[in-house]
Amino acid sequence: MDESGGSGQPRSGTDETAEQQTDRTAPTTDPTHPDAPRRAPDAPTEPPAAETPPAERAETDPADTDPDSARLADDDPAPTSPPAHRHLAHTGTGPEKGPAPQRPEPRGGLLMGRPFGVPVYVAPSWFLVAALITWVFGGQLERVLPELGAARYLVSLFFAVAFYASVLVHELAHTVAALRFKLPVRRIQLQFFGGVSEIEKEAETPGREFVLAFVGPLLSLVLAGLFYLALQPVEPGTVPGVLLAGLMISNLIVAAFNLLPGLPLDGGRMLRAVVWKITGKPMSGTIAAAWVGRALAVAVLIGLPLLTQSGALGTEAVDNVGMDTVMDALLAAILAAIIWTGAGNSLRVARLREHLPELRARTLTRRAVPVESDTPLSEALRRANAAGARALVVVDADGNPISLVREAAIVGVPEHRRPWVAVSGLAQELTDGMRVSAELAGEDLLEVLRATPATEYLVVEETGEIYGVLSAADVERAFVKAMARPS
Repeated sequence: MDESGGSGQPRSGTDETAEQQTDRTAPTTDPTHPDAPRRAPDAPTEPPAAETPPAERAETDPADTDPDSARLADDDPAPTSPPAHRHLAHTGTGPEKGPAPQRPEPRGGLLMGRPFGVPVYVAPSWFLVAALITWVFGGQLERVLPELGAARYLVSLFFAVAFYASVLVHELAHTVAALRFKLPVRRIQLQFFGGVSEIEKEAETPGREFVLAFVGPLLSLVLAGLFYLALQPVEPGTVPGVLLAGLMISNLIVAAFNLLPGLPLDGGRMLRAVVWKITGKPMSGTIAAAWVGRALAVAVLIGLPLLTQSGALGTEAVDNVGMDTVMDALLAAILAAIIWTGAGNSLRVARLREHLPELRARTLTRRAVPVESDTPLSEALRRANAAGARALVVVDADGNPISLVREAAIVGVPEHRRPWVAVSGLAQELTDGMRVSAELAGEDLLEVLRATPATEYLVVEETGEIYGVLSAADVERAFVKAMARPS
């Protein structure tokens, strides 16, 4: 499944690993990843990590501290277009631009390499499942190849590593397809129940979505075929024969599991693409595939233990409840929980993407007034209130913006000291990444904010004229409100 997940599916973007945000972080709710479309596990992936906690913000309303700062701390964004009395400064030539800021790279365990420029991580949970596979497969080898003795566990460990190498190939298939469609891939992670390819953006057409989902199971089928061909000249009952047979069967299981037509599995993304193509609405495809995924979760929870106990899967029928039955039920519960959670996350991400266009820098920007660096805070607040503004931009003698006065810093200055505190002492120097175009909206806006975490951003027109100041807290509040509204 990808996010891609499990044994391998693409994720468009989400569930998110959360990166701790500091006091200067951009909106903590990350609409482009949450599971963005993440693909579910090929062999099912781990349940999504918790979302990043909200960034710290000053909890004191500036209006409670000083009437001069009431407008500056107001929660309502500035109007879409600036009123006539809005004071504007010009950026002029401004400081020389440096290199574009680099987005912090996500972590996800032990870095194994960067095929095609995409980091591949092995999560700590992988070592747990590797130990489990080594133990279980070692027990089977004791019956098939008793002459191995304790060396059977080395053979089992080799099988675990080889199996996850095939899972990595599955995930790389999703990655290569995503890169071919110019969709950025955040990382590949091998974890407890398979692999996850975190694709940051959604495919633009249902055809590309179908191809992106299908290549993973297709590669698993190809690997199963290759292992079958390699098995032909090998003598049965030998170590190579047992390993090749195990890898062939495991890749067949991975392919079959991921082709099940429910989110978050690859088959669910294929079903979503088909419904999207028929209806012309990606949301309709997501809803249909997510509910099929939930039905699959219930079927796995109930059906897998029954099939195992009845002997339909090739094992001996069991009349009593033993340890094997308990383990089968536990495995079924884990798989069902992963599928159910992934289906719900897919719905959440689709809803999130549906509301993303509502986030527009021009609408959320606070009106600002330019002040020189030596201006007392009390005078700067007086000018802001007189102009109906709620933000302060520090400019040089030529009117070029050089820094932004932080709202949290204003709140921390007692009223009686404000005439003696210059605004320059409360300002954050502007970097190139803190200049945001007023035309940005949706995912493009969020991507810019994530690239340069800060509490406030300078919003400028295409001409370089200051439009206002964008607060990360305002963006987060607008996003939460949008998500609260029904689709």
